[in-house]
Amino acid sequence: MNIPISIQLYTLRNQLENDFKGVLEEVARLGFDGVELAGYSGLTVEEVKSILDELNLQVSSSHIPLERFKNELEQVIAEHKLLGCTHLIVPFLMPEERSEEGYQQLILLLKEVKQVCEREGMTLCYHNHDFEFEKIADGRYALQAILEETGVEAEFDIYWITKAGERPVDWLQRYQDRVSLVHLKDMTVDEEQFFAELGTGGVDIKSVLQVGEEIGVKWWVVEQDESKIDPLESIKISMDYLKKIGVK
Repeated sequence: MNIPISIQLYTLRNQLENDFKGVLEEVARLGFDGVELAGYSGLTVEEVKSILDELNLQVSSSHIPLERFKNELEQVIAEHKLLGCTHLIVPFLMPEERSEEGYQQLILLLKEVKQVCEREGMTLCYHNHDFEFEKIADGRYALQAILEETGVEAEFDIYWITKAGERPVDWLQRYQDRVSLVHLKDMTVDEEQFFAELGTGGVDIKSVLQVGEEIGVKWWVVEQDESKIDPLESIKISMDYLKKIGVK
């Protein structure tokens, strides 16, 4: 497989606050090709770019709060042009936004933002959790409505799809022409269904990797929202698994 692998830096958020460059040096040493940003850890965009360039790490994509898309779109685009990042991602909806009216407002906003992004050579994506698998008034999942009515690309999170009782490969195949990025995550097989290092849980990672290769996924993105061990050790276990099965 030739698909590059990045790490969602939210995984390492606490470590990055203390030693941004040192943590990214370890990310590069482990064999990651890039990073998916979740903010800049208190640094300037220029400082982030300088460190990433020095370590030969690309910016695969960036999670950007919805409010910034609403109020600072021009600035967001300028920052990511500087970073060489073309995939901008809506990462999360607040609980008060997860209503019939909220989803319709989101759809209208995404249509507008997508047009601007496309003019600027950017790709707008939506990252799911499990709450988008609630049905809306027309009988569809909220996630279906978002993707089908806006035309944005999907960044499917296979942990949350599995947590919602769905099969990740079904969603990859259904929207196969619009999946540039996939969050690779595993889940423990006990009742807690906690976040797990790749290859240690019950998510069918290998099938996802196979289908992703077939449909032309551009980046795998490793993420562990929470970890019961040191996050750097966690991502090492996940990368070792990907190396073991020939992804890296």
